[in-house]
Amino acid sequence: MRAVVFEGGKATIGEVDDPVPGHRQLLVEVRATGLNGADIAQAKGGYPPPPGAPTTGGLEMAGEVVATGPGCQRFSVGDRVMAVVQGGGQADLCAVDEPLAMPVPEAMGWESAGGFPEVFATAHDALFTQAGVAMGERVCIHGAAGGVGVAAVQLAAAAGAEVTATVRNPDSRSAVAELGAHAIDPVDFVDAGPFDVILELVGAPNWPANLKALATEGRISVIGVGAGAEVSLNLALLMVKRVRLFASTLRPRTLEQRSAVARRMERHVLPLVDAGRVRVPIARTFPLAEATAAYDYFAVPGKLGKVVLVP
Repeated sequence: MRAVVFEGGKATIGEVDDPVPGHRQLLVEVRATGLNGADIAQAKGGYPPPPGAPTTGGLEMAGEVVATGPGCQRFSVGDRVMAVVQGGGQADLCAVDEPLAMPVPEAMGWESAGGFPEVFATAHDALFTQAGVAMGERVCIHGAAGGVGVAAVQLAAAAGAEVTATVRNPDSRSAVAELGAHAIDPVDFVDAGPFDVILELVGAPNWPANLKALATEGRISVIGVGAGAEVSLNLALLMVKRVRLFASTLRPRTLEQRSAVARRMERHVLPLVDAGRVRVPIARTFPLAEATAAYDYFAVPGKLGKVVLVP
């Protein structure tokens, strides 16, 4: 089958063996698969997959079940599913642990489903499981025009938070605002505070200003460092404001931990999809055969929403 492979720091299409579903695994014919910052990092050698995970690209996918391994109980051949995977999603076929699979809502098309799991799972986990966003709180989301950013804006707004979104490209601010946020230039975010929660998707450039913009007993959740990972922190200010700092990734977690994320998504986020309260803005789609061009396009700043490969 075809799959995205990485050679010399670039993504390209290669031929690899078809996956064989193991115990409690689904074999899924991929209909759409999103690109994420982690894919770019892996292509450059900076984000290797966990031991035992596929080395081919793709951390999210959606498609139809074409076979089931022994022990599968929930899904059957022909079911529409989507999942966050540790690799291998950008291919014609993908083996998915059944506990990670979520049903694709009837109203959701393949392109949206392929770009949904990773960004919404990441945003929901960071905002609610970690930072505990509550109704009426003031939330700042940095880098809000990207895939995780647009997911986070919608989820925070749906939970009744007052959302401020920093968007570097002025042409994208009105579209982000339509998702439920006050969209501003990043240079203005300190004056727009104080915030109860800051979701950091950019990295070093927003520090130490994040601490200035944070309210007393505020929380910061770091889930993106694409613009730099090294910062200098004033520990005394953390103490004075009683700051709580969170940081995480989904990929290295155990199967049980990732399955718990999927169940929270089904309980709290899929009903919002069914109700039309959240959606997946698509910046552009590419055929799987044009994966190299898709990765190059993903790296260009200024776009809004997801880049999706369609096998």
